[in-house]
Amino acid sequence: MLDDIAELRTFVRIAAAGSLSAASREMGLALSVVSKRLASLERRAEVRLIARSTRSLALTEEGQRLFERAQRILAEVDEAEAALKRGRAEPEGLLRVSAPHALGRAHVSPVCRDLVRAYPKISADLILTDRFVELIDERMDVVVRIGVLRDSDLVMRKLADNYRIIVAAPDYLESRGTPTVPEDLLSHECLLYRSGERHWRLVGPAGKAVELKVASRLRCNNGEVAHDWALAGSGLIMKSWVDVARDVQAGRLVRVLPGWRSEPTPVCALFPSNPRLPLRVRLFLDALVERLAAIEALAPPAGIS
Repeated sequence: MLDDIAELRTFVRIAAAGSLSAASREMGLALSVVSKRLASLERRAEVRLIARSTRSLALTEEGQRLFERAQRILAEVDEAEAALKRGRAEPEGLLRVSAPHALGRAHVSPVCRDLVRAYPKISADLILTDRFVELIDERMDVVVRIGVLRDSDLVMRKLADNYRIIVAAPDYLESRGTPTVPEDLLSHECLLYRSGERHWRLVGPAGKAVELKVASRLRCNNGEVAHDWALAGSGLIMKSWVDVARDVQAGRLVRVLPGWRSEPTPVCALFPSNPRLPLRVRLFLDALVERLAAIEALAPPAGIS
């Protein structure tokens, strides 16, 4: 079975690399070994998997089908292997993570704290910044971002779906009234914190969308400051649910227009492509996914399918 897996891994690497020589370099094996493994796999399969010429190679129809299935098979084998190692190995080393200020403070920070408490050999550096961080150049293990990310050679893992909701403090709503339709927002104080933001775009039941130019007498360039203003009863704020869910759960903020929210954007993690991802990184990613799932349950997207 071990020989079979080695042959399957070699076939997948050849197909991905585009040539036997490239696969041999990537795997650190002699070209003759790579060629022998492919020949052995084709002999046992009793079918040609790769059509070769002096200049190029291409997957046959059978080879393409095997390539697609083999990637899934090997991913499951790697995960099973990693699970066994997690049971034996103790995570260690420095975990370097970057995240946006609000998301990092509310959710990434507690995950880092709990990992360091649970595993004595782990230490963590958390860098909070709203700019795009270059993972390799800045020696990060993981970069957590909100929104669609630009093309990258890095691995991207979606951690949760994110959207912005409108909330306000109970005393503000008591004094100013609670909006019941999006157009009511035009007569309210709206707190803005994004550069150049003047409009709120909302998606409602059945996918109906509206865009409103809202009035604001309090603006800043920091979402946490605007969040504090909302808690103090200064107006309505349109903020990511990951930032306000606990305040909604505790009653410090109330969701307004529960059937409406922004268009969704993902919370993602970027990390290097590495089949041997360090255990500390895997533990961090799994813990962050678990935390965000629990937070989402506190503030479900009422009225949104």
